Amino acid sequence: MMFIDTHTHILEEEASEYYNNAIEANVKIMLTASEDLKTSLEAVRIANEFPNVFACIGVHPSDAKDFKDEDIDKFRELCKDNKVVAIGEIGLDYYYGKEDKDRQIEVFKMFLSLALEVDLPVVIHTREATFDTINILKEYNVKGVIHCFNGSIETAREYMKLGFSFGIGGVLTFKNSKLFETVKEIPLDKIVLETDSPYLTPEPYRGKKNESKYIPIIAECLAKHTGKTLEEIAEITTNNAKRIFNI
Repeated sequence: MMFIDTHTHILEEEASEYYNNAIEANVKIMLTASEDLKTSLEAVRIANEFPNVFACIGVHPSDAKDFKDEDIDKFRELCKDNKVVAIGEIGLDYYYGKEDKDRQIEVFKMFLSLALEVDLPVVIHTREATFDTINILKEYNVKGVIHCFNGSIETAREYMKLGFSFGIGGVLTFKNSKLFETVKEIPLDKIVLETDSPYLTPEPYRGKKNESKYIPIIAECLAKHTGKTLEEIAEITTNNAKRIFNI
């Protein structure tokens, strides 16, 4: 039985211990995501150091205001590395306001265009911006994952029409979470597991730093809410991740 963490943020100084902890917990593959050029470069370095780590490169919407357009060429060059399997995380985030909304949209579209150009899936961050995210994605024939999905089944159906799958993480285990109601309605072939470490640690470790090693806890919770065994969830979500990210 093996698992894949499709979205983590591995720090270089902790990479060896983090990687070993995950492998011991049967989390055999990890995708480390990025927020800007610096973390994208780090992700590629880490991915090349560890055989079962792959990189997602991109600019988080919170960092869009600092992005220099000419740096897109540096990302294009990074995409030539065999360990780069996705563009992400990219998207829109209006949670703290819409002051830089126009810039977020510009950068989002630049990276969607890059994903099409290099034929890679995308990892989408969207918060308080569902309407704009869906409408922009309709303009691009891209596929990938809606990271940290926590929306309604109606929203999920809109994303599924566009060919997207959903990253399900620690939020599913929270006592006040309603996500399980939506998850029961999403086909299992549209779900992958993720931690978003070091954030969103699952119960009963909430409040501590998250790690890929906690993926089996999320898988157990998903199994409970979908009436599947842990082994079935492991097999299904692993196959989904391998298909989406071509790994």
